[in-house]
Amino acid sequence: MKGRIRNERKTWLQPFILLILAAALAGCSWGMKENSLADPSQTKLNTQVTRYEGEPSKVIPFVYTGGRELSLTFNGMADEETMTRLLDELDKYGVKATFFLPGMRVAEEPELAQEIAARGHEIENNTLNRMDMTHLSYEGVYREIHLANEIIERETGIKPKYVRTKSGDYNDDIRLATAQESMTAVVGYSLFLHNWQGESDEDKYLYIRKHITRGGILTVDTEEFNSLIEAIPMIVKAADEVGYKLILMDKLISHGGERKPLEQLPGYDLVHVNPDYENAKYRLIYKQQTDKKEIVLTFDDWGTDYTVTKLLDILDHYKVKATFFVRAKGVEANPNLARAIIEAGHDVANHSYSHPVVTTLSAEQLQDEVVKAHQVITEAIQQKPTMLFRPPTGEIDDHTAKVIAAAGYPNIALYDVTALDWDVNNSAADIVNSIMEQTENGSVILLHMLDDIHTLEALPTVIEKLQAQGYSFVTMAD
Repeated sequence: MKGRIRNERKTWLQPFILLILAAALAGCSWGMKENSLADPSQTKLNTQVTRYEGEPSKVIPFVYTGGRELSLTFNGMADEETMTRLLDELDKYGVKATFFLPGMRVAEEPELAQEIAARGHEIENNTLNRMDMTHLSYEGVYREIHLANEIIERETGIKPKYVRTKSGDYNDDIRLATAQESMTAVVGYSLFLHNWQGESDEDKYLYIRKHITRGGILTVDTEEFNSLIEAIPMIVKAADEVGYKLILMDKLISHGGERKPLEQLPGYDLVHVNPDYENAKYRLIYKQQTDKKEIVLTFDDWGTDYTVTKLLDILDHYKVKATFFVRAKGVEANPNLARAIIEAGHDVANHSYSHPVVTTLSAEQLQDEVVKAHQVITEAIQQKPTMLFRPPTGEIDDHTAKVIAAAGYPNIALYDVTALDWDVNNSAADIVNSIMEQTENGSVILLHMLDDIHTLEALPTVIEKLQAQGYSFVTMAD
């Protein structure tokens, strides 16, 4: 059978392997020659490990990219039967994944690790024993990483570039030891798939789809996740439905960019807390007075990659540019999606951080919301956002408008056309009819990018009907 792994290891060697590695961890100078774990005369590890004083390695919980790709990774190395089934399932769907393998398991079953590599998957370092390294000395941390690297390279010919602990947690010692080993980074995850708690198959699938994100790093534990094999088709289907490709992690990282710190970005300090707001000037923008048949599509709030990417595809198909007023708490959790909106040529603007009714907040609370949102959005898109603020629910009064203006947003964007599309009870036909009845020259149309509403269904018809009436679409900044 394809992929059948031959189990040729000598079980009598396992206690000796454990003894050798335990001695190495204790600081003894042991050696193992290539392809011979049982020869203590060949491995050399200094008894003293000096704490590294250079720059710590970087940490990668996700890759900063607007590209439609993400990685599937696995922790640990389960028994031979489970791993064979897993590899066969990945082959079935043509998926290449990244395996973080524990050094001890590679020492015990080198043929299994070799088979993973032979199937075209990537192998990285899951430490030697997958223990809680937060309780180890720096020397203990270094040895966990170093010995795993040594074993993996000897048994597979692959030199790991990345390390991940069992839980994905890390501390300064782990980052320093990783750098001392000249490795690229400590890798976290954007989703760690744990054992299910009685969810239906539909709920499981929707949960996975929610976490299919650009630049995401999905992680599954091969030794502890009870639904390991069953999860693979769900992951593949979810990625396909969102429209993203699963690629090897090192390739994903090579496609990503470095995010500059907030303080290095132009416009990050344009918005700030300002208690002197009593005489602040502001402008409320509901629509534009014009004889031109120009209108604006705006989308409020936030959604998953599934919804927002499909919105972007529809807009691209019709060559329409829009303005997105984003809830920054969502952007903070998924900055790549905000970056994708910018890369598609749309405007990104401020819709608060947590989506409160702004008229219910104190001046200090409101300015904190506005400033935090501005900073989160700026750092996510790596440029100054469109300097418009739209209050959640559209509620605004004179006092609140002055507070917002004093913070740095004198232009407050409202709308004259709303289809109440946020209400799931309003069908696509309801949305289309409402927009067509209200739109006129200079109109600002309010829609939402929320999941599970009917805007995606309605949008193509809305655009086609408005274009048929001679309307052209511009951004709100235009």
